[in-house]
Amino acid sequence: MDLQLSGKKALVTGGTKGIGRATVEMLAGEGASVSFCARTESDVKSAAREFEASGRQVFGESVDVRDGSALAGWVERSAAELGGVDIVVANVSALSIGPEEENWQSSFEVDLMHTVRTVNAAMPYLERSTSASIVAVSSVSGREVDFAAPAYGPMKAAIIHYAQSLAFQLAPKGIRANSVSPGNTFFEGGVWNQIKDGNRELYDEALALNPTGRMARPDEMAYAITVLASPRASFITGTNLVADGALTRGVQL
Repeated sequence: MDLQLSGKKALVTGGTKGIGRATVEMLAGEGASVSFCARTESDVKSAAREFEASGRQVFGESVDVRDGSALAGWVERSAAELGGVDIVVANVSALSIGPEEENWQSSFEVDLMHTVRTVNAAMPYLERSTSASIVAVSSVSGREVDFAAPAYGPMKAAIIHYAQSLAFQLAPKGIRANSVSPGNTFFEGGVWNQIKDGNRELYDEALALNPTGRMARPDEMAYAITVLASPRASFITGTNLVADGALTRGVQL
């Protein structure tokens, strides 16, 4: 199926690893021009070289998303480079888990406020797009109380609420907004790789909870994001797509 992404212009935060990187690859593979950012400059340069070698139109920049001015500057430069913005994928997470106040602050600034600031900076361009789409990456931890409850879970829940409120507010302008809530996603160097090596009991417990008997791959999450972002999903807005292999037990009504 043609996802009608050829020629679209997309922004992806956190595009060097895991779900973000897989999303950049998938959007670009479908013909979109993509600008991505991440905090570590060496990772950005390495990823950009690999994307360029594949012949895809992808641009990368090192940005600390906690810095609102720097984030807005990246959006402006990306829009100039790409010739506009049709798609925003807010993917970065601080992965700050624990009850300490610094974890709450980090989760607020990185997970929630980077999403808000990216959308705000991109809004003038989205308003000019004929197929504008926002996808905010949340988590199953925003839907259920689990080991990541403080402070990660509440901020991920806030992202779902924010995306749904955007959908209602922006529908008259033809701008769609959705969230994706990934289940546990394993990739080399990722958080579950680290937990597997450093806290095998927690890893085995988490793995046992999923009836599929495995964790997700980044490309599986990227597929959910890409489809929601595409013009093919033109009447899907205000939804939270849970992609978790039946991990969660709650029923969305």
